[in-house]
Amino acid sequence: MNQEVQDLILKLTGAKKAHEREVIQSLWSGYGEILRVALEGCAITSVVVKHVRFPADSAHPRGWNTNLSHERKVRSYKVEMNWYEHWSSICTDAARVPRCLGQETIGDEVIMILEDLDAAGYPLRKSSLEWHEIKACLRWLATFHATFLGKTPEGLWAQGSYWHLDTRPDELDVLDDQNLKKAASTIDDTLKKAKYQSIIHGDAKIANFCFSPKGAVSAVDFQYVGGGCGMIDVAYFMGSCMYEDECAKMEWKVLGYYFTCLKEAVNNLSPQYNKEYAELESEWRDLYPYAWTDFYRFLKGWSPGHWKLNSYSEQMSRNVLADLGY
Repeated sequence: MNQEVQDLILKLTGAKKAHEREVIQSLWSGYGEILRVALEGCAITSVVVKHVRFPADSAHPRGWNTNLSHERKVRSYKVEMNWYEHWSSICTDAARVPRCLGQETIGDEVIMILEDLDAAGYPLRKSSLEWHEIKACLRWLATFHATFLGKTPEGLWAQGSYWHLDTRPDELDVLDDQNLKKAASTIDDTLKKAKYQSIIHGDAKIANFCFSPKGAVSAVDFQYVGGGCGMIDVAYFMGSCMYEDECAKMEWKVLGYYFTCLKEAVNNLSPQYNKEYAELESEWRDLYPYAWTDFYRFLKGWSPGHWKLNSYSEQMSRNVLADLGY
């Protein structure tokens, strides 16, 4: 932690001293790190610092070191700063996110000073989930989507998620599944042109949820937040915490619980959509396989041997392609 970062932390928190406690994780492709910083002389005992440094040469773990890849990452951090400045405060406790204490761009570095969710009562991270924990994440997603239903994602990605087609031409170019390749733009358009749009998290994997001992959840990492159908988050979340046999077995239960939560959250947070809710749910249920297939398309080009390229994903893709006449 350099002096400029330390001075910024002291200024924003009013602390007398700040010292690095631990590196929580390195950012993707060597773009910096996330730190936990202990404070002295103020009411806040610790903060989390997301310190982004754009490297001259990035080291993508799968070899995707291109200008487009770099530009996407640079934009993602600008989006995240906009999210914390203009949008995050709208979220209720039912879709808990960390508070941003301040942020600044210094040269080619980005510094975000965030609430430490460990200290706030969300210290648990999970690599696998029980059903009650899956339900907590689905409720968070449903509440988040209801909160922003119909909102225009100004300052965010027009289309949320890190894999959407407009930002992934290289992965599409190397895709060897010709029918999926031909259908890619139609699948993308189907999701884009959905009547009911919200703002989605865009990277709603298990690793981005923080749990309290009592089972509440908060979410982190808003680099790819933007417009979209809620099924994009739900499908991606399922794929992050379930194997293929679980996906097939649990699909009806997951979607059923999500839509139960969404109906309740719409009533509380976006009641202007109450009369249209049945139409919204019907449209999003129909889009679930399209959202899953869209991610499958990206993954099959990006990492052809990935474990998520399984029989459930393949069947979902075949169903969508048949529906589209491929």
